[in-house]
Amino acid sequence: MPRPKKASARPAPQKKTPKVKVPKSIGGTRSLTSFVKSICDILRRSNCASAMQYVPELTWVLFLRILDQQEKKEQEQAEAVGGRFAPALKSPYRWQDWATPYAKDAEALKTHPRTDDGRPCGWKRQELFEKGDGKLFEFINTELLPHLHALDIDPATKLPNPDAKPKQRVIGRIMTAVERVRVDNETNFRDVLDKMDQISVDHVDDTHFFTLSQVYEDLLLKMGEKNSDGGQFFTPREVIRAMVHTAQPELGKTVYDPCCGTGGFLAIAYEHIAREMGRAPASTDIDRLKHQTFFGREKDNIAFPIALANLVLHGIDQPNLWHGNTLTKQANYSALYATAPKTFDFILTNPPFGGKEGISAQKNYAFPTGSTQVLFVQDILGELAEGGTCAIVLDDGFLFRKDEDAFVNTKRKMLDECALWAVVSLPGGVFVGAGAAVKTNLLFFTKGKKTEKIWYYDLTHVKVGKKSPMTLAHFGFGKNGEVLEEADLPAVLTEPWKEDENSTGEFPSYARLLPLRGTSEAESRYSWTIDFADRRRVAREEAQPHKDEAARRRAAAVEVKEKLKALKAASPKSEKAQELGAEIAEHEKAAREAQGKAEAIEAAVYDLKAVNPNAVVKVDTRTAAEVIQSIEEQGKIVADALAALRGMLAED
Repeated sequence: MPRPKKASARPAPQKKTPKVKVPKSIGGTRSLTSFVKSICDILRRSNCASAMQYVPELTWVLFLRILDQQEKKEQEQAEAVGGRFAPALKSPYRWQDWATPYAKDAEALKTHPRTDDGRPCGWKRQELFEKGDGKLFEFINTELLPHLHALDIDPATKLPNPDAKPKQRVIGRIMTAVERVRVDNETNFRDVLDKMDQISVDHVDDTHFFTLSQVYEDLLLKMGEKNSDGGQFFTPREVIRAMVHTAQPELGKTVYDPCCGTGGFLAIAYEHIAREMGRAPASTDIDRLKHQTFFGREKDNIAFPIALANLVLHGIDQPNLWHGNTLTKQANYSALYATAPKTFDFILTNPPFGGKEGISAQKNYAFPTGSTQVLFVQDILGELAEGGTCAIVLDDGFLFRKDEDAFVNTKRKMLDECALWAVVSLPGGVFVGAGAAVKTNLLFFTKGKKTEKIWYYDLTHVKVGKKSPMTLAHFGFGKNGEVLEEADLPAVLTEPWKEDENSTGEFPSYARLLPLRGTSEAESRYSWTIDFADRRRVAREEAQPHKDEAARRRAAAVEVKEKLKALKAASPKSEKAQELGAEIAEHEKAAREAQGKAEAIEAAVYDLKAVNPNAVVKVDTRTAAEVIQSIEEQGKIVADALAALRGMLAED
């Protein structure tokens, strides 16, 4: 009788459960650049040769990818508290239906992610694939894009869709610029979709960039397609954060950017206010923040839809953006801007400088000029509410120029109507990574009172560039706007100060001194205060004698003219008339010269350039003999090194 088989001591092997693919982690600027470049390589070989072609293509695909994730997260959050969620997009127009890769085989299908209606993610894509080549493009071009376009404009009436929710209308406007898939090969396009599907909104480090705007900037600026439109370029995100932490926008106030680019200022202001609201804000506050707070204008056809996409993906359901030229007031699309007020509580912006505006823009302003940034400052002064605060990036030229009336008069108007309370002088390399090497400053002013005193802070000693960009820590701020301790500050910021034997106490960072401005405690090696009211008073006193002389000379000219008039009436051919004419010319010339001197004195008041009076300058105190001795010593070192090299060569 055969023995019964012993039961195996080891349990029967179990089948391994296939793992669901985790979205690819994008951990930094270099990682994102490399990842996006791999997608662009596919697009470049697929009828999208230049950045101006593949950037828009990349934008709409990436937008729909992250929108799908955002909607999933919002649905989960709503269901967790027993609420209802109404998605902006429904099947089969969601990314999870038509774009997500389908399971590789039947075994993988068992654990493949599912849509909320129970179908495997990517079911529509698989269905189209099985129908044959060309069906994916046919679906996108004839079904998906028309459906998305109709969220904004009803195709039957050509009017705004009355049934669309604000978020849907924004989605429709973003997609309106996309008429068809530009990629000419379905295989390549599926490769793009596969790579895009690896990007997760939860796996992108946002220290230096936003998901969409960084893609746009990185491609447009680093891949050789510089944007040369009127000096326009994009603001480093850490600089924006420092500006927002300084201006402190708050709930219940409107925030506006007249040249919003890809929406960076508005998005960071949203992050700031949302953080200040805490973890359990009232639903009415959330609604106000997402729908009634953020406004902007942008004229660039590429940047406008990217700004809309960027803001929606940051949680602003209703970005109230206006597409057109802010300075000429000519709109291309204004439907989303209908609820905008006439003035705004906070204006955060970086206007283009170096551009030249035409008559159509200049005629709208009191001080016409071709200089774009000067017109933008005038525009801002008109749109800033009483008590409102502006944070703006301006070039050195705007601050120091006093040779053109428009510059002087614009600054005079700003300083007469607003309190300019802080100027931060930035290092020269801040904008190098964004395609410009111009020297810039941050200005902060509040409307309603004249400028009395201006507090300056100098950061020009910090060395920054493409490989070492400006960070929030250089300003002394932590990620959430807290003041950093000295130990947490960058060495490049503090080293010169620490090496100075006269330095005492804690490092005087911008963030630490900012709330102390107006007091002696805010004065340091890097900061100082100008008594602008006193400067203006002194200039008036110095200019007055010249004004008096000009008035006296003009009066004298008038008196002589009367004599000349009477003389000509009595004796038309009198030789005295020529002498009186020369006397009039002399008085008028002297009047012009005196008036010119007075105006030059007063214009000099408006040279606002940051010149640090406390800067430590190292002076070489060596005597001539000591300098010569040092040269001889260095020469000996060089001679010894050359002799050693000759010896090594001789041995060979």
